[in-house]
Amino acid sequence: TVETVHASPVTQCETCGEDLSKTPCQKFERRTRIDIIFEKGVTHVDAEIRQCPQCRTRNKGPFPADMAGPVQYGPGIRGYVMNLLIAQMISLKRVQQSIQTLIGQILSEATILKYVMQLHHTLAAWEQSVIEQLLQMPAMHVDETSLRVDRKNHWIPVCPAGHITYKFLHPKRGLAAIEASGVIPRYGGVIIHDCWASYLSYDQCGHGLCGSHLLRELTFVIDANDSAWAANMKRLLQETCAIVAKRQSKRLTGNEYKNLQKRYHNILTRGAKQLPPIPPRQNGKRGRVAKSDAHNLWERLKKH
Repeated sequence: TVETVHASPVTQCETCGEDLSKTPCQKFERRTRIDIIFEKGVTHVDAEIRQCPQCRTRNKGPFPADMAGPVQYGPGIRGYVMNLLIAQMISLKRVQQSIQTLIGQILSEATILKYVMQLHHTLAAWEQSVIEQLLQMPAMHVDETSLRVDRKNHWIPVCPAGHITYKFLHPKRGLAAIEASGVIPRYGGVIIHDCWASYLSYDQCGHGLCGSHLLRELTFVIDANDSAWAANMKRLLQETCAIVAKRQSKRLTGNEYKNLQKRYHNILTRGAKQLPPIPPRQNGKRGRVAKSDAHNLWERLKKH
């Protein structure tokens, strides 16, 4: 960041014209302009070539270690390319167009993909150290999202804890991807998730249901069915969260926890009478009977 400060002097009074050049300044009023300046830097190294008059050997001056060929691109271009391609998820073609606009030259797809592979290998050791830090965290959130790769759907298990977020790309969803990522199977803390069966299959760690997911589902049940039990449960979760968040210890007292359990079970008991009836099984149909979203959420809250 190149930061400059320019003074705007007052030399005379705008009303009477009095000379103010020697009058002390009382205070300043500042206005700021923020800008980005793109600057193309071209560095040439001319290696001298001299012939020894004694033995007639041609000698050439050494080039810097990072200049292995006739033309190479510096770390600024490589960093910008990685930001566009990986952080901003812009296509290869558009990254090429952006670089051409800035420096007047086109980077080949092979060159850009080589940068990705170099970054991959460079970060390998760092990534392992981050995973080890993640495994020491007392609690970790887990979820998954999808990503298109070569026009096919891939899956990304996501494991955030503290200031660390670990993502792992895999062509399959579920246990295959979780096992390949190698984090949850080795984790011994508490994982917070959306109650997906794949997460619940791991017994070596503790489990907690994600409050954001629960509030989202409770809101849907309230809007769809006008359920009083869902509204009461949502209020209870939000009030409890607010109490814990304000405390340095981030926990309830023993009496508060007992009261929370009592209110929680009372809401579920009353809610059981407000659930829509389960439709009877149709003749000749196998498998589980489809229940309403409200019923499934109520059962999940009661079980877990």
